[in-house]
Amino acid sequence: MSHAKVAIADDHPLFRAALKQAVEQSFAQTDILEAETFEQLLELVKATPSLEVVFLDLHMPGNDGFTGLTLLQNHFPDLVVIMVSSDDQVEIMRKAIDFGASAFIPKSANLTVIGEAIDQVLDGEIWLPEHTDINIDQQSAAEHQRLAKQLAQLTPQQYTVLACIADGQLNKQIAYDLDIKETTVKKHVSAILVKLEVYNRTQAGLVYQQLMITSPENEVISA
Repeated sequence: MSHAKVAIADDHPLFRAALKQAVEQSFAQTDILEAETFEQLLELVKATPSLEVVFLDLHMPGNDGFTGLTLLQNHFPDLVVIMVSSDDQVEIMRKAIDFGASAFIPKSANLTVIGEAIDQVLDGEIWLPEHTDINIDQQSAAEHQRLAKQLAQLTPQQYTVLACIADGQLNKQIAYDLDIKETTVKKHVSAILVKLEVYNRTQAGLVYQQLMITSPENEVISA
């Protein structure tokens, strides 16, 4: 690919600069957009239909773990998403790939390694750091991939409703926030339960929570 439109979403200016340099070395021509928050990224994606590649920080403001990745996969399935993070545990890198990322680049990687990752992704391959074994837990991988497929079946608005459910919102509040009828929300909830193969809202919220990275500040939602 000699020319591409790329978005770099990271709240650290120095790392954005490093990624920008690596991207410029991988393309003959490139248009690079930058975002400091996930909300800014969404605005860029919506305003740039020709965008092809997104570098997404795992822990940037507005992105809780893999919620941003799966939202992009759901709303903009043609985007190539490359996760970047200083949190480079093997389990997290495996999850990123299972949930649809094309690569996981640790922030400790130098420009040469970042360039290699970009080149491999552009060749249609999955990239992870050398010596990363993603085949340790096949059962978990299968479960994550199954969840990714289920989330991909949701319409964009159903995905948004699911996120609201996981946040503990009731139908009336969701309807108000999304400016839709409460009966429409109920229909979305029913469809979500069927597609996720769960029986109630609490289970649906817990399914969504699997996308989040467990940390002390993460709070367990109430039913």
